[in-house]
Amino acid sequence: MITLRNAQLQEIFAHARKATPFECCGLIGGANERASSIHPLRNIANNPQRAYEAAPEELFAAQRQMREHGEQLLAIYHSHPRSTEPVPSKTDVRLAYYPAAIYLIVGLGGATPIMRGFRISERGKTWQQVEYDVADE
Repeated sequence: MITLRNAQLQEIFAHARKATPFECCGLIGGANERASSIHPLRNIANNPQRAYEAAPEELFAAQRQMREHGEQLLAIYHSHPRSTEPVPSKTDVRLAYYPAAIYLIVGLGGATPIMRGFRISERGKTWQQVEYDVADE
């Protein structure tokens, strides 16, 4: 289970809101299952209202920055702007290339954002919901 600070959660929610009606995407870096960095990335998908694809130069820069700070990739986040019950789509499962990472999906379809965590197996074409923790500052 990974732990985020409330400020980090709010940063992810703000990124998702700002990107709407498009999906947002980003990385979360840290160590020992504790998030220490949020890396919002530009979505360059052909249909950004229904999918996400991180800009490669930003993705590589974020991964390099995490390595330089002794962090590992803990989670990948993205949004489903119209969803009230976010779960991985078939595309999310098909493109889940980082099996060690937790996939966090933000749903913005309700009055308040909701984020859920998942372990996704692209090879097995399956997903399982997992918990994450939000700590006070």
